[in-house]
Amino acid sequence: MRAEPSCESGGLGILGGMQSVYEAAGGSEGLVRLAEAWHRQVMGDEIVSHAFSHGFHPQHSERLAAYWAEALGGPAAYSGTYGDQTSVVRIHSGNGPHEEMDRRAIACFEQALEDVGLSASDPVRQVLLDYFTWATTTTMSRYHESAADVPEGLSIPRWSWHGLQR
Repeated sequence: MRAEPSCESGGLGILGGMQSVYEAAGGSEGLVRLAEAWHRQVMGDEIVSHAFSHGFHPQHSERLAAYWAEALGGPAAYSGTYGDQTSVVRIHSGNGPHEEMDRRAIACFEQALEDVGLSASDPVRQVLLDYFTWATTTTMSRYHESAADVPEGLSIPRWSWHGLQR
């Protein structure tokens, strides 16, 4: 088994040793900062902001960070408090194909990574970008026709330094 990358970094960087992506991303606080940065980017994008035109939960960033935390090896606070993967995927379903919106949401995420201080040389940056890209283009966009098509009982997929855990 290969050891996770190790380097000294401010903000959300990897602090060394064998740690989860969640820990390397700064834990809950780091992921809240990232979610807030992503949300700011999204709200400034004329295409992606449309997804929020109906409104959004007042604690959207905190909830999103909790979801990411669980997916990235942190505590199961999202599924223990807010819902399961089925509920998350249903929120993102039934809107038809939206590849351009997905591409722009990923670009907003990449900018958010920069906004929170993750440089291109920080190994956790690429892992987070790979995760977000995968989640956006697969699980969150799988059910274009109807939210009713999303199966019951889905669990939040887990992502590690090596990608999707099976």
